[in-house]
Amino acid sequence: MNILDQAKEQMKEAIQVAVVSSGLASSEQVPDIILETPKDKNHGDFATNVAMQLTKIAKRNPREIAQAILDHLDHDKAYVKQADIAGPGFINLFLDLRFLRDVLPAVLTENHEYGRSNAGKGTSVLLEFVSANPTGTLHLGHARGAAVGDALSNILDMAGYQVEREYYINDAGNQIDNLAKSVEVRYLQAQGQEAEIPEDGYQGADIVEIGNRISEQYGSEFVEMDETERLRKFRELGLQELLEKLKQDLADFRVRFDTWFSETSLYTSGKVVETLETLRENGEAFDQDGATWFKSSAYGDDKDRVLVKQDGTYTYLLPDIAYHKDKLDRGFDHLVDLFGADHHGYIPRMQAAVQALGYPKDKLSFQIGQNVNLMRSGERVKMSKRTGNAVTMRELWEEVGLDATRYFFAMRSVDTHLDFDMDLAEQQSNENPVYYVQYAHARVSSLFKQAEEKGITYDEQSLNLELIDSDKAYELLKKIGEFPSVIAGAADQYAQHRIPNYLHELASTFHSYYNAERIVDESNKELTNVRLALVKAAQTVLRNGLTLIGVHAPEKM
Repeated sequence: MNILDQAKEQMKEAIQVAVVSSGLASSEQVPDIILETPKDKNHGDFATNVAMQLTKIAKRNPREIAQAILDHLDHDKAYVKQADIAGPGFINLFLDLRFLRDVLPAVLTENHEYGRSNAGKGTSVLLEFVSANPTGTLHLGHARGAAVGDALSNILDMAGYQVEREYYINDAGNQIDNLAKSVEVRYLQAQGQEAEIPEDGYQGADIVEIGNRISEQYGSEFVEMDETERLRKFRELGLQELLEKLKQDLADFRVRFDTWFSETSLYTSGKVVETLETLRENGEAFDQDGATWFKSSAYGDDKDRVLVKQDGTYTYLLPDIAYHKDKLDRGFDHLVDLFGADHHGYIPRMQAAVQALGYPKDKLSFQIGQNVNLMRSGERVKMSKRTGNAVTMRELWEEVGLDATRYFFAMRSVDTHLDFDMDLAEQQSNENPVYYVQYAHARVSSLFKQAEEKGITYDEQSLNLELIDSDKAYELLKKIGEFPSVIAGAADQYAQHRIPNYLHELASTFHSYYNAERIVDESNKELTNVRLALVKAAQTVLRNGLTLIGVHAPEKM
């Protein structure tokens, strides 16, 4: 609970005490005290209708009840500077904002840890994100998933959850067989052999490069090898090369994973067969028309789904259920799958699977990312200027900057379509949200440099907090004090976009304070000292917030 919430709770307690001490009701009779924030600031910081709620119990006019409450209200304990009675008996409360001064030492002491809480109470969460097919290059949808998934993981950790980040490697199935055949062809061609890419093979330049590298490293070693063994080898080498490239792209994008989970391991460990047997034992699978079906319609899916086809091969659904069974068996409190826009149909069948395995439906939740459109000069950008193919994740950040890319992907709810304005992302102006926030951080560093140049030594150990008394300073402290609750709320709702939205508000509040008050004043070093402490606290929160969404906090711009 942050200092603002603490003040609100203390105000409620003080009102309850006033009700009882005025003889209006016993402590058991006092209703829940609701504090609402008026739309018009002239009506106070909070308003309560407790006087109207007490009319039947106290058997008095609500305005009289309100007056009796105010007559017995301990203003200091309630952090109340002024209280008015309005309308039929509303009590408008104006805060004595001096309590906000306590925010400052808390931020300065906790520093990098400011914002951390135990809101999650150690709840364990397995967050799976990206999980792109390793045979392709990471595109814009993957980039959005990577930015959002990484930010969510950071936020959950900061809010007191135990979070594990997982990437599911689709290293089984036809696409990997086709990869092996394609690499084989490029290797043989590099060895001067006649070979043609199969119809469903991979034509990309990266496969040519892999074939050439294998040829250079191993020479003609594989030319006369048994074809089955050769394909097994090329499958292994091709997958290894492509996966390393994918991992490097993600690392360069400032995204890390705790676990890289192999689909193939589900087969080699026997977990796919084990899952099918479990579903049969639970009465959740049945045989019909030569195939094996999952009774997913019993759990809200629009129809039953095939698990094993008539030819004895598995559909993609069975290993996916096996994978989720493995996740559940590992004992996580909650599973979150962050998927792309084409996975909506996946939700009901996997939630059915979770229930069929004996777990509650809400054990697994989904975040479905919507499509991304790149915009340049008001026009949609579809193709890379360099290759003529779809723009990749790496190409985007190399063009507009890594910080801008991470920020822009994080600042919108993942379930909304995103028009990524490349022109805006490159602007060095206040119109660019990431520039606006980073500039606020850098501006604080320039203030400290300015103070140093004027011979003013900043001393964090001797702050006169009594000198903080302006409306603008209190506004800044109030916004700084909201940070832990913003993180907790973002974690609870899996809403990473709340962090950049908050940072933009904080930057705006800081710039307003900067423009209103002379922070570095040679004629008053004591006042300068506490004002520098205040802007340093703002800078600390800006840095901590930017770190959560994978964006750098520069010292100068």
